[in-house]
Amino acid sequence: MSDLREILRGLDVFDGDLPPFDIAELPTDPHELFIDWLLAAVAAGVREPHAMTVSTLGADGDPAARVLIVKNVSAAGWEFASDTDSRKGRELAAHPAAALTFYWSPLARQVRIRGRVETAGPEASAADFLARSPGARAEALLGRQSTPLSDLATRDAAVREAAGRIERDPDLVAPGWALHTLRADSVEFWQGDRDRRHTRVNYVRTEGGWERGLLWP
Repeated sequence: MSDLREILRGLDVFDGDLPPFDIAELPTDPHELFIDWLLAAVAAGVREPHAMTVSTLGADGDPAARVLIVKNVSAAGWEFASDTDSRKGRELAAHPAAALTFYWSPLARQVRIRGRVETAGPEASAADFLARSPGARAEALLGRQSTPLSDLATRDAAVREAAGRIERDPDLVAPGWALHTLRADSVEFWQGDRDRRHTRVNYVRTEGGWERGLLWP
């Protein structure tokens, strides 16, 4: 264990030419700054820049986290999708709030978002499902996420059967598929610095709009 500790301490962090964070040009709405940062990550070639950690709250009060893909970002919020019978789907139904975390390591940039989650109607959810790749739709049709699996051959057979159903009926939609929108109550932008002079800007929603301010690193 001591050897691992030394290995971890020896790993470099915040390396390379990091981008500046001009806090003199902050937009009024945090989703605008988020889109700027997301597109900067895309332009920088960051792998899977649209991947985010989604954290929800279980019935036992303990958090659960997993990585999903953000589908869209607008003034309305951050969109993602899930099956209503999955663990996250059940947790969101019982406690419709979540936290999202984005981290673009090559840029040393992190965004943390917290807020309430609203579920779209059947039409919008179906449109999101049909926009997925055939393989992703086949996997979602299984409707068995997080349940015990006896062996990988059983999984593969079920996916092949689901893929066949999609081939026969391209408009088939998983009955439990749901598109969610997180309406942010707070959004924090964190820009790392090699000398640990990190810059943090926090937006908080108020009745009159958004208030923003700096946070200590």
